[in-house]
Amino acid sequence: MKGLPTDENFLGIEDENLYAYDKAKYVIQQVPYEHTSSYLQGSAKGPAAIVEASHFVEFYDEELDIETVNTNPIATVEAIDFGDKIDADAVDLIEQHTTALLNDNKFVVSLGAEHTVTLGFVKAFAKKYENITVLQFDAHSDLRESYHDNIYSHASVMARIHELGINLTQIGIRAQCKQESDLIKASSNIHTFYAHKIRTNPDWMKEALATLTDNVYITIDADGFDPSIVPSVGTAEPGGMYWEETLAFLRMVCKHKNVIGFDVVEIAPTEGQILSEYAMAKLVYRLIGYISFKDKL
Repeated sequence: MKGLPTDENFLGIEDENLYAYDKAKYVIQQVPYEHTSSYLQGSAKGPAAIVEASHFVEFYDEELDIETVNTNPIATVEAIDFGDKIDADAVDLIEQHTTALLNDNKFVVSLGAEHTVTLGFVKAFAKKYENITVLQFDAHSDLRESYHDNIYSHASVMARIHELGINLTQIGIRAQCKQESDLIKASSNIHTFYAHKIRTNPDWMKEALATLTDNVYITIDADGFDPSIVPSVGTAEPGGMYWEETLAFLRMVCKHKNVIGFDVVEIAPTEGQILSEYAMAKLVYRLIGYISFKDKL
């Protein structure tokens, strides 16, 4: 497998030593799967838009005071081609691709379209790691049994993950149906921190950290952020997470837990605007920095 060249790779890295697949610690996986978008469409263009926007992210991280990529090479691989695969077949393909990267001992960072893709990622990670928590940043709990008669809907992805017996912690939730609320109340494996309660609870970060197991997989639905920060998403909701508080919690998680992988999903690019994809590109690079230099956090 080869890392994509400068004009196609994450950050626009010119030094082949810093983007070659065989030398990279981190690998950016692009997963443009979109089949069940229920409001605005276009998330299939999200992964490529984030990669393109990343070309304008500085290598020097002002918070960490280091050029992360210089000591932690980052390869970018070609986007997965789904052909006519949908639903279970698409999830299986994602799991296969992710497993191959994990078998090469890469730290996998995935850029997805709709949130359904996270099921494939998590299934692959669950084969390699025990005692996993999925840490979900999202406006929606995604715990519907099915949506539009499809159990593989983006609105049902966390229900499928919950069925795997995996611990789930949700941050920033502010839109759900009663069925989802009832499941949260009934399950000992779901820990939901609603956006409106976060605003009135100064201890929410410590409380959320306490719900995590040692190994943490992070999934970031871009609509978890307030639309003032990330407006170009498929299903925006007001009252979301802000930049600094999200980074503060992610920094805490990376310092105290073993983050095994992460994804960013649900960017639906808007023509003539770059704020959303650029913010997510910077978030990806910052998270790679937190994970690489956890001893300095």
